[in-house]
Amino acid sequence: MAFVDYYKVLGIDKSASQDDIKKAYRKLARKFHPDLNPNDESAKQRFQEINEANEVLTDPDKRKKYDQYGENWKHGEEYDRQQQQYQQSRGRSSSSGNPFEGFDFGGGGGYTGNYDDGNFSDFFEQMFGSRRGGGRQSQFRGQDYNTSVSLTLQQAYTTHQQTFNVNGKNIRITIPAGVEDGQKIKLKGMGAEGSNGGPKGDLYIQFEIKADPTYKRNGNNLSRSVEVDLYTALLGGEVIVETLSGKIKVKVKPETQNGTKVRLKGKGFPVYKKDGEFGDLIVTLTITMPTNLTDQEKELFKQLADLRK
Repeated sequence: MAFVDYYKVLGIDKSASQDDIKKAYRKLARKFHPDLNPNDESAKQRFQEINEANEVLTDPDKRKKYDQYGENWKHGEEYDRQQQQYQQSRGRSSSSGNPFEGFDFGGGGGYTGNYDDGNFSDFFEQMFGSRRGGGRQSQFRGQDYNTSVSLTLQQAYTTHQQTFNVNGKNIRITIPAGVEDGQKIKLKGMGAEGSNGGPKGDLYIQFEIKADPTYKRNGNNLSRSVEVDLYTALLGGEVIVETLSGKIKVKVKPETQNGTKVRLKGKGFPVYKKDGEFGDLIVTLTITMPTNLTDQEKELFKQLADLRK
């Protein structure tokens, strides 16, 4: 497999800032997105490379390793450990002429050749395999994929199936009721193919719950406001409250004050992966004042005001 230069994939140089990387990624992702290039395998491959490049270069730690080790960036730390052991072994074994005495290469008896600093890349290839061919080929795990799925509050309220596209592949999953905004799940083995027969990477899905105009969510509880007319608030009665599971009647006590809160048990949000468990719905009663009063109504209110004096 040829070495892929992630900077060239995104059309940027190594001094590019994070903003430069994001801009380049967005521009290319729109251009080569599989939805805009159906049945185009080259566009699909290009889109995958763009995603891989973006994932590595937008992660400061991964980018540092990539800049330092190039195609072997995933195994750079192991390389450093082996190099440290090599340098230590030179000090221990200089008299024997075998700097790798004590290293087990699986062939029995160790390595008998002579190594210097310039030959260490050859040692690295023997330890981990060469991507250019020749020698044994090591198995490497495939790249992980990351994607996001946007849901309405009503969709997050119910368990349902949803299909979405990742790198040109349609994936259908069952989304359990009660997922939260920002929550991530992992689909094992749904990432990129491994190299040399290595295992596939994983797919990480992050859920984004859209803001709802009526309900506010706080964990498993919901809150909303409901209007109550002045007469019902004064004399008592009932008000119809719309919940995510349907309409219900709620009793209003006489002389209810504006801003009174009523807790409706079990009418909130479902608890994630706990069937039958729900949070509560907190209803704030907002009293509305009558408008366009007739002369008779005004007179009656005046009489009421005189009685209260």
